[in-house]
Amino acid sequence: MTSSEMTVADLIDLLSGCDRDAPVRLAMNPFFPMAHRLERVLASVDETGRTVVYLAEGRDTDAQLGHLPPEVAVDLTWQSPVQAPPRRPRRRAGGK
Repeated sequence: MTSSEMTVADLIDLLSGCDRDAPVRLAMNPFFPMAHRLERVLASVDETGRTVVYLAEGRDTDAQLGHLPPEVAVDLTWQSPVQAPPRRPRRRAGGK
């Protein structure tokens, strides 16, 4: 059975190349991207009896940190890169 779900081993492999002192954040909701503080890692069993690991945000009011940085949302392909609109020539005094 092939699964598209990330495994604990996949996560460990991805995290092994990261700075061990860097804080961990959850990027959530592609339509309104927000950053959340990670508080707990919890193992449980799903309805099929398979072990599942959950990453949970904190319950504190400051667990949601605000909007996800735009470059992160672009890297996740949740948003397209945004370019500034073309500049129009400035109007001069006197309406010309």
